[in-house]
Amino acid sequence: MSKIVPIKFEENTLMLLDQRKLPDEKTYLGIESVGKLHEAIRDMVVRGAPAIGVAAAYGMVLSAMECKSECCEDILVKMKKDGEYLKTARPTAVNLSWAIDRMNDSAAVLKKKDPVLFKWDILAEAVKIHEEDLETNKRIGENALKVLGTKRRILTHCNAGILATTAYGTATSVFYLGKEKGIDFKVFADETRPRLQGARLTAYELSEYGIDVTVISDNAAAHLMSRGEIEAVITGCDRVAANGDTANKIGTLSVSIAARYYDIPMFIACPFSTVDFNIVSGKHIPIEERPDSEVTTIGEKRITPVNISVRNPAFDVTPHENITAIITEKGIVYPPYTENLRKAALI
Repeated sequence: MSKIVPIKFEENTLMLLDQRKLPDEKTYLGIESVGKLHEAIRDMVVRGAPAIGVAAAYGMVLSAMECKSECCEDILVKMKKDGEYLKTARPTAVNLSWAIDRMNDSAAVLKKKDPVLFKWDILAEAVKIHEEDLETNKRIGENALKVLGTKRRILTHCNAGILATTAYGTATSVFYLGKEKGIDFKVFADETRPRLQGARLTAYELSEYGIDVTVISDNAAAHLMSRGEIEAVITGCDRVAANGDTANKIGTLSVSIAARYYDIPMFIACPFSTVDFNIVSGKHIPIEERPDSEVTTIGEKRITPVNISVRNPAFDVTPHENITAIITEKGIVYPPYTENLRKAALI
């Protein structure tokens, strides 16, 4: 799984594969400050809930390294302040705040150490989060293989792949593990307007690994379902509410409605850190609104009239009743989600 490496931390610099330039150009952007990381997350240099979480963990390392004080307490104060700032970069993905809070909690335990050792231990915690992501994604893929059974023609929406994590992906992990085991999937990737993460990113990474992928327009999904060409849907997500309502890239709700109408199973694949028990239902999940330009232009070409109104919500919420199961590293969670997510949390 070494062809695509979205995130690296080298010589006190966070290296992010610039996903805005894919698939045409494969370049890394060096991040050496919390301010630059906030900008990179906001502008989607790095994207995908797990990847944002890992990047944010390294952001806390950068925060500690930026601090000129030799007092651990001062470093911790700066990390907390910078963490709250980073959380504002993209508010829907709960992994962002989860990783920041975990890093600060870890730092609070370690704060009595020598400042130099303190900073090294903070880095070690970020590396641990990074490594855990890889193992988590593999387990998600193994569980997805079980739940998909003999289904091979799968639709996915947006990009919940290697580029949205650090390896394997969440929703796509089943395709990569399948490839390793000699199982051939036929993947349909929604283009995913307005930023085309499916057409640009999912298609790019799956094709790089020799996986059969077909790009379709977002409004073609229901048509293919009606013709029996799609056997299951699997997507990632950015936040799961306590009742199983799930926030994912805009358009996922429409896919789930069509899948339910045609009696096609709809699976959500995510690390358990994406479950937010503080959010009772999807009605309370904050939905990020992004710039008008993402809708009005493609590249540098304007495609809409000037001076028109635009709405550009980045996410929508799929109600739990449209979801067949939630696939996590802890196992496959079925309805009723309010009860079974709580049980899974204890594993």
